[in-house]
Parts: sequence; structure tokens; C-alpha cells
Amino acid sequence: MNEVSNERALYDAINTHELAAVYLYTPMCGTCQVAGRMLDIVEKLPHAFHFEKVNLNYLQQFAEEQSIESVPCLLLYKNSKEIERIYAFQSVPYLYDMLKKTETFTS
Repeated sequence: MNEVSNERALYDAINTHELAAVYLYTPMCGTCQVAGRMLDIVEKLPHAFHFEKVNLNYLQQFAEEQSIESVPCLLLYKNSKEIERIYAFQSVPYLYDMLKKTETFTS
């Protein structure tokens, strides 16, 4: 997963890719460590998403603008529009299903 450390690069990634998955975490969060390992597996499965990883300690303005309630959080974007927000990383199959659902989402 590519780690982004500034808002401009993050917004560029969201706006450049048709499908973008943004994983928000903080390094001291134990649940984030587990969620990150799940996403490492999901990222290796077949899908069309571009993944970005964001340490929210460095992007507090983004967290405020997006009204992020807690970490870990996964934001799924399609054509620069947020389609899904996941706080409960239930399992690898659940996360993969959410990616596939977002891929086929039509607005």
C-alpha cells in the first residue's frame, strides 16, 4: 500500500483513479494494526482499486474535513465520490465484498 503524507497527494490519488481505497490509521492503534494486515491480504486479491494508506496524525485537516469519527477507517471512492465508509473491519471476505460492491456501484 502506498503511504501518503500530505493532503495534496491524497486528493490527487483520489481524483486520478476511478476507484480509490483510502485506509486511515494511527500507528499506536492496535485495531489499526489488525485492519492493516487484513487490507494487505485484500490488496493482493483481484480488484480494480488503487490503495492509499494515511497516518491521520499527519493529516488532521483531512480528518476534520471528512468528519472521520475513528480509526481504523476505510474510505472507498468511485470517480472521486465517496461511496462507502467502513469503520468495522469484520473480515477479509467482508472487506473484499465491499470493494466488489463499490466497483459495481452506479449513481
